[in-house]
Amino acid sequence: MIMGDLRLFADSDALNYAAAQRWAQLAEAAISARGKFHIALSGGSTPRALYRRLANPDFANRIAWDRVYVYFGDERNVPPDHADSNYFMAKDALLNHVPIPPAQIYRMEGERENIHEAATSYAQLLSSRLPMSAQGVVQFDLLLLGLGPDGHVASLFPGTPVLHERARLVEAVFVEKLQTWRITLTLPVIDHARHVLILVDGLKKAPILRDVFSARTAPPPYPVQLITPQGVLEWYVDKEAASLLPETLRS
Repeated sequence: MIMGDLRLFADSDALNYAAAQRWAQLAEAAISARGKFHIALSGGSTPRALYRRLANPDFANRIAWDRVYVYFGDERNVPPDHADSNYFMAKDALLNHVPIPPAQIYRMEGERENIHEAATSYAQLLSSRLPMSAQGVVQFDLLLLGLGPDGHVASLFPGTPVLHERARLVEAVFVEKLQTWRITLTLPVIDHARHVLILVDGLKKAPILRDVFSARTAPPPYPVQLITPQGVLEWYVDKEAASLLPETLRS
């Protein structure tokens, strides 16, 4: 069974409020201890709602944005102003609305013609900007993830070779079922984050969440089940997404 702390909420609004609270707490703790808060953002509809919540003054005014350093967990092979861009979504929902210095926002250059070079450049950036874990791997203070209906996180999709990557920090991957390239952080980066927060909401996510937490799941494992957290892994899940979980986990 996958490791982590499962936290259940009545609805997506309650989930996003609690996740925003957690962001603010972790930012304050990181800035107090180390002077900076390094965070990797996720794409997707659930994180978008969280970003909009954080942009509201009740949270935005609590966070020392001049000490926040923003990165991304993955990106699509599109320009930064494209509607499908994770960077564009985060900028529209949050980054345009808080006083974070633009020089402290580090996007993945998904539009590059050579996407492998884009992945290598981002890995070099992470190595130059982030602190290291005790094991010598770059370390985020907080890494946000959504959960796809096929069990993917970031752009770590089932059956893709990037699932076996243990040396590179960032990799380009062709997702055959989508017929497109992506850039993604690799599992070692996720594993060594101080905190990993997985956001899951809605009835559509109930079957995959049930399967992920089921000991009966047949191999191969879902990508999310390959995470072996060295820090704290927390699941923020609303009632609908949790509806197919065993009663023992929902009580």
